[in-house]
Amino acid sequence: MQGVYLTWMISALALGVLLLPIFKPKWMELRLSTFVDFFRRYWIHVLILFMIYNAKDGLDEIDRILMASTGLDMTPWIYAIEGDLVLHIQQFFEAQWLTVTLTHFYVAGFMFICYVSVFYFAYFDDRWMADRVTLTIAWVYILAIPFYLFFNVRVTGAYIPEMQTLAYSLNPEISDWFRRIDPFTNCMPSLHIGIPYAVWLCIKRFDHDERWALYRKIVFVYVLLTAFTIVYLGIHWIIDIAGGMIVAYFAVNLADKTSKPIWSILDERTINARLVTVFTNPRKAYNIVSGKVTNAAKNFANPTSRETGILAIIVLIIVGSVITWDLTHQSLPAKGVEAPEGATGADGWLATIDNTSENGRLLKLYDLSDLDNDGIEVVQPTLAADSYYQLTDDKLVMANSTILYVVDIAEPDVVYFQKPIQNIDQVELCNMGDDYVLMTLSGGELTAEKLNGGMVDIGISNTNISYVKCQGNDFAFLVENQSDKVYMSNLELIGSLTYTVNASASEEDEQVLEDWGYPVDIENATIIDLVFDRTHLLVNVNLSSVDRIVLIDRITGEQRLLGDGKYSSYDPSIRDGVVAWVMKDHLNPTSPIKEYYDGEILYMYLSDNFTQVLTADEVDQWGPIVLEDHLIYLEESDDGVVIKVHSWTPELKSYSNIVLQIASIIGIVIVFIYINQKQSEAKSMIGFTEEE
Repeated sequence: MQGVYLTWMISALALGVLLLPIFKPKWMELRLSTFVDFFRRYWIHVLILFMIYNAKDGLDEIDRILMASTGLDMTPWIYAIEGDLVLHIQQFFEAQWLTVTLTHFYVAGFMFICYVSVFYFAYFDDRWMADRVTLTIAWVYILAIPFYLFFNVRVTGAYIPEMQTLAYSLNPEISDWFRRIDPFTNCMPSLHIGIPYAVWLCIKRFDHDERWALYRKIVFVYVLLTAFTIVYLGIHWIIDIAGGMIVAYFAVNLADKTSKPIWSILDERTINARLVTVFTNPRKAYNIVSGKVTNAAKNFANPTSRETGILAIIVLIIVGSVITWDLTHQSLPAKGVEAPEGATGADGWLATIDNTSENGRLLKLYDLSDLDNDGIEVVQPTLAADSYYQLTDDKLVMANSTILYVVDIAEPDVVYFQKPIQNIDQVELCNMGDDYVLMTLSGGELTAEKLNGGMVDIGISNTNISYVKCQGNDFAFLVENQSDKVYMSNLELIGSLTYTVNASASEEDEQVLEDWGYPVDIENATIIDLVFDRTHLLVNVNLSSVDRIVLIDRITGEQRLLGDGKYSSYDPSIRDGVVAWVMKDHLNPTSPIKEYYDGEILYMYLSDNFTQVLTADEVDQWGPIVLEDHLIYLEESDDGVVIKVHSWTPELKSYSNIVLQIASIIGIVIVFIYINQKQSEAKSMIGFTEEE
């Protein structure tokens, strides 16, 4: 992944240096010493670009969490306007040579524009242009942030069924690089248009003596070619291009307005002297700063529309920060859980075994609508870390090696059903009409009995069964020595359906594993887990070198892999068309990087077929459980394992509501004052003009 990135980066920088003689002003000279000297003269400009680049990872992480918390997806609205226009463009021009060329141009060309534009002006000591272009690029990013966080638009290739993300799937290495750095939901506005178009506008507006005329023309050609590229490669919509141009326009205007106050402070020619004053004469530095603060306070004591506008912006930033903080902290630890060793869930409820008791593990119930509650203790047998427990609807099943309890959540201190057991391999609680059925697997034999009494004919040959999973009145099972088959049946029917599982990945992914020295063993593939709902079946398959999850449509029998076939996927969960699982994303076993050792939680709504990352950090997460309103998962922390509860429905905390209510009142007052001030100032200006 790093190899292709470094190739693009070095190519962009090398091209910029090679083109210096072409774009330089005629009266300027090229000197080797200037390459070193311009860093001293423009190190803050370089630092600003570096900060923008590194801020993107944090912004993408916030965006991923916001998408998971709010489901803010504006793509259907964009598609309603554009339809398949971008698809027709891609299909008309599609050619392999064009795809390869434009993919490299898409990344390396963008790096060239971002870095070289500032480099040229700084190298030739055109501070007037360097100041404004640097601020323009910064303002483009800043103005795009609200759109990226709250106006999520997916890439065209991930939304239009026949559209392909040609750049993202050119080869496995490039695909991995894009997946690592891009959440695929930051289309509007297009920065690939916004930044170069802003640079072009900046040169057009501020290059008074036309010294940069040739470079301006090249940038304009780049903008035109990029507009075609981002559409052809299946990345951006046509409207994204317009959005990028509009953001560029406002960024140039803001750069013009803010250039003087910002660079009066950050100018490299004077900031070193200020730093020296701070360290050698701190009293003088304090007096200077306090004087400026006092003058600013006086201005706000007798404000004009400028000061009122600044207050309005501050209120907006506070409101946006509070909302963003709450929406990015929807995954909360379950309180009262001190040392969880696993979890299970049903709608609205969580059950976990907690290693806090000297006499055995303690199982507790938690109401997910009241996470501040410390949990409910239930009547239970003596439990160990490997004891069985499962929530099914409103019933909690618990079993050790000798006895099984069923407890009704509504009466947690009463044993609803109990049964002595011995040599039991697995138990499952099914729901058949108004009754519950307990399925028991022992020695390869599967039996079923109603909790209210009486055995149930399961309608299949109940021998040589190695695994069973129940959901409602459907159940899936595996048969010994049939490692590639899953059988589905129903408690009220006779017979079963057979699904032959194919866990093969694409030829490219299989070849990558081969090159890594970790080829898959398809012939000896083994099913290690499965879950299902009414429409789909998820099968977790071990292929020696990697674990994969196969998604099977129960109606059509269609199969496909979840996640990336090169990396292990495990712990599948499904509920009402929402799928979640864990993946060791980007972990290359031949050159492992520490930040990829951990498991990440991924999820997908089957209706839109778009994989999203809930966690993208260096913390290990596992065991996701999809519920109607929540997603439960376990996470490693400095204090041990914690259970995180993520709410699908965004919720603002009480303190946030108070802040937002106060901000609403203050905001109305500020807007009223601002409008009146602008009118009074406009009236005064008219009177002044008439007097002249």
